[in-house]
This record gives sequence, structure tokens and C-alpha cells, in this order.
Amino acid sequence: MSPETLAQIVLTGLTVGAMYALATIGLSLIWGSLGMLNMAHGVLLTIGGYSAYAAVSVAGLPWPMGIVAALLFGALIGLLLYLGVVRWMVGTANFETNIIIASFGVAIALENSILQIFGGQPFGQPLVMRGAVDVGLVSIPYQNIIIVVGSAGLMLVASYVMQQTRLGRAIRAVSQQRDAAGLMGVPVQRIFLIVLVFSGMLSAISGVMLTSSTQLAPALGQDPMIKAFIMCVVAGLGHIGGAVAMAFALAMVEAASQFWLGARWGFPVLLTLVILVLIVRPAGLFGRVSITRL
Repeated sequence: MSPETLAQIVLTGLTVGAMYALATIGLSLIWGSLGMLNMAHGVLLTIGGYSAYAAVSVAGLPWPMGIVAALLFGALIGLLLYLGVVRWMVGTANFETNIIIASFGVAIALENSILQIFGGQPFGQPLVMRGAVDVGLVSIPYQNIIIVVGSAGLMLVASYVMQQTRLGRAIRAVSQQRDAAGLMGVPVQRIFLIVLVFSGMLSAISGVMLTSSTQLAPALGQDPMIKAFIMCVVAGLGHIGGAVAMAFALAMVEAASQFWLGARWGFPVLLTLVILVLIVRPAGLFGRVSITRL
């Protein structure tokens, strides 16, 4: 394999991994703090992409407002998901199972709403920077650089919030022991709300980045949702740092398998890796097995 080919695989893996990592952080954060598998996570990516498109191409606003629109609508959907569904179900019997069904219903409703508003015809995302920079014999598109740098910046912000702020400590306390955190004065319900809003914003921005290299379509969030879940499972559900590492690692594996085996083999290879990891490490590479005594 030539150095140029290797560089192209690495570039593709970094770009795709950066997009997956943002989506994976939101999914892992919700699972870690709420114990909730949010099946509406994928449609949040779709809403982010369409919000940016509507702000720039339909409303005629400058491109920075497209980013702002994606953040606002991502936060709004996270807020409505909490107020309309999660608030009433947290703490009830079989919450982990029931919320999967409820959030899946929300995802279907939102996806069909997008279909009714924008139609099924794919659109191009206006937030695209044309051109490329040549590094040796490899040409790196400016858009790929923006995606990687932007994702890295947002991940640093998320890491700072989680590790260095009172909000982050409260989120970690709720994820470790919800009842004890409540007894110590942590506003658990407010933390749930903040986590859903924050996750919605990260997912929306991830959707803008994803659609800048593909196309807008009502069902575009389904594939990233599945892959983000795969990466969370391999890392260990709720382990945010591990999920980010797996996002980049598995994106590299996907890019390499698509180059050597063909585009259609990328996803089967990922699924095979998941099965092998779960056979050896049922709790994931970074997860811990919990023991409940009755």
C-alpha cells in the first residue's frame, strides 16, 4: 500500500470519526446520566442539518446563522423531549425499556414531520467550503479540515464542562448514584433536562457536519445513530471517553475495509467487531460489569 493511499484512508477515518464522535458523546452522555437509550438521537442529526439549510438557503441568512439555528433547534428538541416524555417516565417501573419505545415513537413523528415540510427529495447543504490544500501528494479538502478542527473544539468544550465545572460534577454524580446525588442537594430533574438539551445541541452540530459531506434527506440520521450505538456498546455504555476513542478507531477500520473490500463491506465489518468484542468483554472495552445483590 502506497503512502498516498494510507494517508487518504487516515484522512477519511479522521473526518468520519470526528462526526461520529460528536454524535457518540451525546448518546453516551444520556445513557450514563439517565440510563436511557435515546432512539430519537438520530433524528436530532437530521434536524440540525435541515435547520442550517432552512436558515441559509430558505431564509437567506448568513452562514453563521445556520450554525446558530442548528444549535437552537437541537436544544429545543432536547427540551421538548424532556418536557413531553422523559419528565413523566423517569423513576417509573421499566423506565429503560419504556423509554426506548417512547423515544422511537418521537423519532418517527419528527422524521415524518421533516418529510412533510421539506419533502423526500435530497438537498445539498449550503454550509460547505470549497477547495483543498495539497500536502505532498495528498489533497485535503478544506471542509474536512473544518470538520476535524470543529469537532475537536467541541469535544474539548464538552470535556471541560464534564471535568472542570460544577455542572459536570453534578452530571457525574447523577450518573454514579442518582438517589444519593438527590439527597446531597443535586437537582436531578434539572440535570436530566440539561443533559438532553446539551446532547441535542451536539447532535445537531454533528448533523450539520455530516450533511456538509453528503446530502440532506429525512432518514439521514438512521445510519449514524446505529453506528454511534455500536461505538458506545464497544466502548461500554456510558463511558464517554471510551466512546470517543472507539468512534475514531472504528471509523479508521470502516475506511480501511471500504478501501480493501468495497464500500458495502464497511458496516458488516463493524458489526463483526462488535460481536467479537462482546464475546470477550460483555461490558465493553472500557465498561465495568455491575453486580446487583437482591
